[in-house]
Amino acid sequence: MRAGWRGVPFKTFMPKKILPLLSILAASSPLLAKAAPPIVPVMVTIHGGEFAMGSTADPKNDDYPTSEPVHPVHVKPFRLSRYETTVGQFRQFVEATGYNMEGDCWKLAAGSMGMGIGKEGWNAPANAPSEFHPVMCVSYDDAHAYLRWLSEQTGRHFRLPSEAEWEYAARAGSSARYTFGDDPSALCRFANVFDKDGKAAISPVTGQSRSEVACEDHAGRTSVVGLYEPNAFGLFDMLGNVGELVEDCQHLSYQGAPDDGSAWTSGCDLFHGSKMAIYRGGSFNSGAVAVRPTYRGHAGTKNRSAVAEGFRIAEDASGEAAPDPRGFAAELAKAQVEARAAWTK
Repeated sequence: MRAGWRGVPFKTFMPKKILPLLSILAASSPLLAKAAPPIVPVMVTIHGGEFAMGSTADPKNDDYPTSEPVHPVHVKPFRLSRYETTVGQFRQFVEATGYNMEGDCWKLAAGSMGMGIGKEGWNAPANAPSEFHPVMCVSYDDAHAYLRWLSEQTGRHFRLPSEAEWEYAARAGSSARYTFGDDPSALCRFANVFDKDGKAAISPVTGQSRSEVACEDHAGRTSVVGLYEPNAFGLFDMLGNVGELVEDCQHLSYQGAPDDGSAWTSGCDLFHGSKMAIYRGGSFNSGAVAVRPTYRGHAGTKNRSAVAEGFRIAEDASGEAAPDPRGFAAELAKAQVEARAAWTK
């Protein structure tokens, strides 16, 4: 037994009432207690292949990224998280590191663009209804900070997917307008979009009326991840819910784009003098056009938007994927049951 004061055994010297107190302090103190393991994402291995990236059917705008020219790309095998990064996953990073998430987000509001600057942060109830909703009001820089931390904690190399990897995974082998076919009225089976429920929740806030997708997905804004049907690769919410940031910076066309599936991070096209990141997949606030797998959106690298960008995690497909030490999938399944039960109320 370790010696205490003047050679007296430590356990003998300590008063009996203090020992239980020290145990409680050790369990509650971040300095004395062992930190909980990080919430590791559930990863899906995406087998490589070649596909035709882009579309001639998406809108064209001089200062906004288009989806042309359509070009062949070969994608190497990689892993992609089955779900969008959640509030709970991101919260663990913020609390463990003290990362500064102060600052205003864009939010739904009355105005010409239906958006305004608000005081609601990433963890406000409007943006984070539960730990299993997708995190939003995060920037491209915030996503990279989280990925660096998660990589350090796990000994793995997590990253954002390239734009080509993302589109290849979203299409899941399909060349149709959507992964399931061409009919937008079927979107609500697979995605949380601007549908009848979304219009009822959003239009009174923005004061704008616009066409909705002719279906009901039971969500006015974001929803718990994984509630809808997955695509053929077993990935959930690739369309809708939140837009997903990718590694590439903005290029206004695919002219000169890499053909090997890698991220395109040089020769970036600025937007009003600022470097822009690309996001894909549309969001809960997107109509039938913006949730096509080929549609491209952009966001400032430091801009935090609640309307609505988040991200999904990728990694190279080398070695075996480690199991989830926190039982994330089991906890998510419970949240999904509760969320679906609320649809019938």
